[in-house]
Amino acid sequence: MSIRITTPLTQAVAKTLHAGDQVLISGTIYTARDAAHKRLVEALDRGESLPIPIEDAIIYYVGPTPSKPGAVIGSAGPTSSYRMDAYAPRLMALGLRGMLGKGKRALEIIAAMKAHGAVYFGAIGGAAALLSRCITASEVVCYEDLGPEAIRQLTVADFPATVVIDTEGNNLFELGVAEYLASREHT
Repeated sequence: MSIRITTPLTQAVAKTLHAGDQVLISGTIYTARDAAHKRLVEALDRGESLPIPIEDAIIYYVGPTPSKPGAVIGSAGPTSSYRMDAYAPRLMALGLRGMLGKGKRALEIIAAMKAHGAVYFGAIGGAAALLSRCITASEVVCYEDLGPEAIRQLTVADFPATVVIDTEGNNLFELGVAEYLASREHT
């Protein structure tokens, strides 16, 4: 059974999520890949305000394809999350609550998630066209010159994801392997 969550993703709600939980996300999320993350951190280094509200936000690591006529957005599948590892701790320290992508995260990222009460969600790679159907609105809010990597504000309805790493640092990649190995011992 899926857990329905609505943004903003508060720390109280994030703490109720556990590695392996299936969720359906609705509300506003933001897109950003590595080039946009770099600009966000550079803005912070200059003492500037961020162009998006970061506290209790979810950032989706995606660079969507151009939309076809009449469509809200093109294919919108997750990108490899490790590309944002150099920038994510700084944003989590400001209240970034959720990250949505694919693949493993570095130990430093997991430590920052535990310290700041953040969650890492996984989306299904290879299902970009299907995932885009859960996006009901899309608007570029900054860094338009980055093309697909511009930061967009998305409105999503029942966007499917899995909690890969929870606020306690429980990691589905590790838990899943351990569970499989334990099941093999009993056969």
